[in-house]
Amino acid sequence: MSNVLERYASFRAKIAQMFSTTTQQMVDVALQYAERHLEGQQRYDNTPMLDHAVGVAHIVATEVGLGRNSTVAAIIHDIIRLAAKGNDEQQLNDLLTECKKLFGKEVVGIVSGLANISELNFNTDKEQASSFRDMIVAYSEDPRVILIKLADRLEVMRSIEIFPEAKRIKKSWESLNLYAQIAHKLGLYNIKSELEDLALSQLEPESYKHIVSKLAESEQERLAFIERFLEPIRPALDNAGIKYHIKSRTKSVYSIWNKMRKQQVDFEGVYDIFALRIIIDCVKEQEKAQCWLVYSIVSDLYTPNTDRMRDWITIPKSNGYESLHTTVSAGDGKWVEIQIRTERMNDVAELGIAAHWRYKGVNQGAQTSEQWLQRLRELMDQTKEDIAERFDASPASGEIFVFTPNGDIRKLPEGATILDFAFDIHTNLGSTCAGGKVNGRAVPIREQLKNGDIVEILTQKNQQPKADWLNFVVTTKARQRIKAFIREEQAKNAKLGREELERKLKNWKLTSKSIDEVVAYLCKYYKQRTGTALYELIATEKIDLTTVKELLNRWLSGEADEERRAAEAAAERARRQNPQQTKQPSSDALIIDEGINNIVYKLAKCCNPIKGDEIFGFVTINAGITIHRCDCPNAKHIRKNYPYRIMEAKWREQAQGSFRVTIAITIQDSAGLVNKITEVVSHDLKLNIRTINLSSRGDGTGVGTISVEVPSTSVVDMLLHAIMRIKGVQRAVRVNN
Repeated sequence: MSNVLERYASFRAKIAQMFSTTTQQMVDVALQYAERHLEGQQRYDNTPMLDHAVGVAHIVATEVGLGRNSTVAAIIHDIIRLAAKGNDEQQLNDLLTECKKLFGKEVVGIVSGLANISELNFNTDKEQASSFRDMIVAYSEDPRVILIKLADRLEVMRSIEIFPEAKRIKKSWESLNLYAQIAHKLGLYNIKSELEDLALSQLEPESYKHIVSKLAESEQERLAFIERFLEPIRPALDNAGIKYHIKSRTKSVYSIWNKMRKQQVDFEGVYDIFALRIIIDCVKEQEKAQCWLVYSIVSDLYTPNTDRMRDWITIPKSNGYESLHTTVSAGDGKWVEIQIRTERMNDVAELGIAAHWRYKGVNQGAQTSEQWLQRLRELMDQTKEDIAERFDASPASGEIFVFTPNGDIRKLPEGATILDFAFDIHTNLGSTCAGGKVNGRAVPIREQLKNGDIVEILTQKNQQPKADWLNFVVTTKARQRIKAFIREEQAKNAKLGREELERKLKNWKLTSKSIDEVVAYLCKYYKQRTGTALYELIATEKIDLTTVKELLNRWLSGEADEERRAAEAAAERARRQNPQQTKQPSSDALIIDEGINNIVYKLAKCCNPIKGDEIFGFVTINAGITIHRCDCPNAKHIRKNYPYRIMEAKWREQAQGSFRVTIAITIQDSAGLVNKITEVVSHDLKLNIRTINLSSRGDGTGVGTISVEVPSTSVVDMLLHAIMRIKGVQRAVRVNN
């Protein structure tokens, strides 16, 4: 036995179970033929290319339910595909002639159709999605081509982990939005569900893992519930003399994920996780009567929900699907979906349009084949509006898929712009991005992208990242790259600016003060938060150095101090005349908002200010500006010794964020009191406790601190009040640390 026959022994054994000796022999010939022509051809994991072809043939024979010619065509289809791709027309014709002699005209027709589909240059957008399906049908002179193509894609998705990430995403997106939709319309529900689940595992890996984990956790409980539910049904069916078997079907991961997103519920909120199928074995003439008899038995035992009754036996679905669906109450608020069908109906449900091929058979002549093809085309036409709606719909996960002109797919958050896309491709592309084209239309860099857009980036050599780009990019990668560039430019300018200032100070012979003291004074005058910002203004010539020299001369001579004291005296007189103005910070005040964690200014650890506290800013030499409470223990010392480094500051009204506040408490040393405190803070006030430390003093009381995240001082007051109301709490006050 040759190596190829040994390698695929399990596949050949399956073929032997299903087909005649003649078919087995032809399959062996096809395997040996494919081995010769695909020698040296490998997949991404270095396994033989023939593994893919045999995998497709296995799906075609055992899962789709097609026959000998389809199985053989699946084995050799890569030979013809690669030859067609090579653009050697003579070689392709020779191969087709050879295949026709070995395997027959039908096989050649199928592989030619598959090769034509593979040649389609598919750039994915909404309009081309419909065209792509039309082209598949147009190239499929034999309707089996589409079914084999679906099997081909299913095998690819089952092996998806061997592909590079970009290909995994692209193939998954296509499988979800195109191939799964085709499978659905053809009634291939098993293939549809598996394609969707495999695609979801790549496109939404965290959600996929979460649902799989939840299904595994609840499996035993689910199985036990099913057994209890079926206890009265089985004997009733047996007593009625019905031949049947029962299957339980868990909803696909994708279906659960989709329902969670659409209904905005968690896993536990999806109540129809599974359905039961009662499959009846009877002759076709008795099918309707038997199905309705089973329905009658089930509805006598459990109350049905009439709104969820579906009769697809009297009027089957357009793709041939027949079944009787009912949802019944199992008590305790639980509902169970039951699907009632016969063996024949179940074959149609699982194999879709392929089941009609199996039941009617190709041997009934060309008329049957043409009728099936016509029906298939009708089904494909019906999908156009469905797919268009699918592409137009807002992404459920908050993410969109967009494409390069070459068809490579990129996943971005909803609201992403041309600039986000450019940085996602490459940092240099983003840094020099000057605009783009979306579906052939010229657009600016801040244009927001939509699901399925094809995007081309336009660049300019002299383009550089700008600070205002941060106002409209949404991806972390873009923001990080822009900030990194700006920091690099600031560092360069800061170095140049400092060198220039030091050089000028020496030339002006103004060296009685250190460079740091000079910078602190100039930062105060020019209202700059850091020395780095001041140096950048000097380097970019936005500060006139002649003016700087005059300022420093006045400061060092003491003239500036006299002017400052006169201004302070005038301001004090104005405050006395109009006390209301004392509450209004000047327009020059530093505004503290949601950017409090920015490197520009920091919250002082000595007094731990939070929104609502009266604050001021202190210009440090190396660490930017530190924000202190006006009643900070160090405030008096700072104001007295460094008045020229003080900046007025206020909170922005719309500031968002969390601040840590520490509460010192004294309590009675009693069991359970700590739990009461944490219950009030965490559960009642919905605040996050960061730390809690309590210790007994040995006199029946305990002392300690509790550190809590709060949005503002108003919440601190409420927090203190709530803690003091707890029985056993003797004292609760805010402390600085």
